[in-house]
Amino acid sequence: MKGRVLIKEISEHSNRGIVLAGSVQAVRDQGGLVFIILRDITGNVQIVFSKKFPDALVIAKRLTAESVIKVAGVAVSQNQAPGGVEIEARSVEILSSADPQLPIPILGKDAQAVDQQLRLDWRWIDLRKPQNALIFKIWTVLEQAFRTYCVTSGYIEIHSPKTVITSTESGSELFEIKYFGKKAYLAQSPQLYKQMAMAAGFEKVFEVGPVFRANPSFTSRHDTEFTMYDVELSFIDSHFDLMVEEEKMMVAIFDAVLEKYGREIAEIYDQKLLAPTIPFPRLTLRAAKEILKKLGVPNERGEDLSPEEERSISKYILEKYGHDFVFIHDWPAKVRAFYSMREENDPSISRSFDLLYRGLEVTSGAQREHRYEILKNQIIGKGLNIEPFESYLNFFKYGCPPHGGFAPGPTRLLMKMLGFENVREVTYLYRGVNRLTP
Repeated sequence: MKGRVLIKEISEHSNRGIVLAGSVQAVRDQGGLVFIILRDITGNVQIVFSKKFPDALVIAKRLTAESVIKVAGVAVSQNQAPGGVEIEARSVEILSSADPQLPIPILGKDAQAVDQQLRLDWRWIDLRKPQNALIFKIWTVLEQAFRTYCVTSGYIEIHSPKTVITSTESGSELFEIKYFGKKAYLAQSPQLYKQMAMAAGFEKVFEVGPVFRANPSFTSRHDTEFTMYDVELSFIDSHFDLMVEEEKMMVAIFDAVLEKYGREIAEIYDQKLLAPTIPFPRLTLRAAKEILKKLGVPNERGEDLSPEEERSISKYILEKYGHDFVFIHDWPAKVRAFYSMREENDPSISRSFDLLYRGLEVTSGAQREHRYEILKNQIIGKGLNIEPFESYLNFFKYGCPPHGGFAPGPTRLLMKMLGFENVREVTYLYRGVNRLTP
């Protein structure tokens, strides 16, 4: 909008005529004066309408909360106004009038009490809350930091297809789609295509994109469509090289977020966010299970970790080492994907890891098996039909370097960074078993 000044820029225009545009957050009519709080993406400001400009005052008296307006006026210092400045309005134009009955409240205690499912029904209204908009400002910085780290570290960005003919894992979580008279599926992961890039000689790749999981789960950590950050790199010696790489990446991400939004995270979300120190604590799964047993935490998942076990081992690490992160590595091969490399001296163990942050798994990674015959046998050993994987196996027939990778989940990372208990709160538009709208 020509000539528009953002609210955060008002101090640069003191005692000068300016034009603002935004949404009416609140209206207070005192007869000869009308006060409104105007909100744009950068902040709030108080605007006062008086009898000195009667046409503007008449319009101001008709304003409803969340109407979109354009205001011309003068910025003046006013100690009693929020932020110490207010706008003396001279004219106002209603760009879009809001129905006076909002489907959900945006401010106050009533807004906090609204059921989550109702808020998700009206997500675009819910996102007008400044604290919700802040989530995605933080995500923007987080994602930029991830990209910057990858680009400056020599990674190549790829964009893999999201329609595939076979599964990445077992096939139990695939969304089947019609594809010109054939069956196809929405991709669970770019995993196989990241490995193709290694076979192509790209050496280091990353991707930011959606993944789809037909997981009939209703937990606070699961969704059916979400964003993943995927990384793959060649010429590694073991999965420990991958852990070292992710440590550096996480430090870069946290440094960027803290630099720009550390104060707001502390004030608005009441979270004491610290840049993690390197190295992160590490435990084998076997060692983690032994600790959990001593802590009296029930082993409900056998050779996997339950949510309660993840929380408990993270609490133990925080108390013992003062660290929010912990790598759990050397998982049993039977609970990991067919492409995970196994230890030569103990094939029952895979060269794989999970990264837990504040009690939640935020990354899974592994060294991959790059040797054709061994990989083929591992597919068969998992009870999978070899035929759908023939194209994938061809990646390894003509020379492929040792490689591995990992995939941080930004929604889970943000959820724990900001102190939320549900991925729905940090997802722009959530998709789950019973949600396909808005």
